[in-house]
Amino acid sequence: MPEPSLELLMQLMQRLLDNQREMREDIREIKTRLGRIESDLASQHVFLAEQSIRIDRFSDRMERVERRLELRET
Repeated sequence: MPEPSLELLMQLMQRLLDNQREMREDIREIKTRLGRIESDLASQHVFLAEQSIRIDRFSDRMERVERRLELRET
């Protein structure tokens, strides 16, 4: 087993720092992508809520039409 030297310790420390830097970059990318997913999901919720409102209004309009044409009991 080689005897530990200052040079060997410096190389190990540099590797650790390099790995830590890579992990920070990966985490930053993951956070960015997660933020985009959250934003897209929120947009989908808004879209679904808007569609639900439109369907409810359409249903109300259909009920009025049916009543006017006497296709439905009041």
